[in-house]
Amino acid sequence: MKSLVAWFLLAGLSALAGCAATGPEIRTDYDAAADFSRYATFAFMVREERELRGYDTLGDQRVMAAVTRELEARGYRRVAADADLLVNFALATEEIQEIRTSPSAAPYPFWYGWRGAYYYPWPAYAQETWVDRYERGSLFVDLVDAERRQLVWEGRAAARLTRAQQEDPGGMVDAAVAEIFARYPFRAGQAR
Repeated sequence: MKSLVAWFLLAGLSALAGCAATGPEIRTDYDAAADFSRYATFAFMVREERELRGYDTLGDQRVMAAVTRELEARGYRRVAADADLLVNFALATEEIQEIRTSPSAAPYPFWYGWRGAYYYPWPAYAQETWVDRYERGSLFVDLVDAERRQLVWEGRAAARLTRAQQEDPGGMVDAAVAEIFARYPFRAGQAR
């Protein structure tokens, strides 16, 4: 009996460890044919929605500041015109609903019906189903060759948003941009 209790305790701790926050899921890709040694300057693309409203949102300002910080740390220089790279970005959130099923720890009677015998209770005979609803945030950052108007690098961060992240969006954006650019393999004026 002690070994069964120890097994359930170990399984429960493993499940909780799997639920721990691990940070955003990061994905990046780049055009292997692009000559990154040609790029030394960058500017942000003018997007229609920013033009229509006539100002940048706080989210836009946070992303632009974080991207500027990361690119300048890699030797790129932000310019107002004639940039080598154009930066485009998007922030998005969506409501996610996942249906999950797992073995239930509810005890079952010792009698196992049709076989007409007693069996040791095993909670894995039952399944527990629940609905998990949460908000998922995504940040997309694209680097575009300004001369050719062709995407040369893209990064994406997506994560389940916690209440703390929603209350401190600046910290969340900074961390996501830093993690995206941690996978950016180039420096200004240098090939990989």
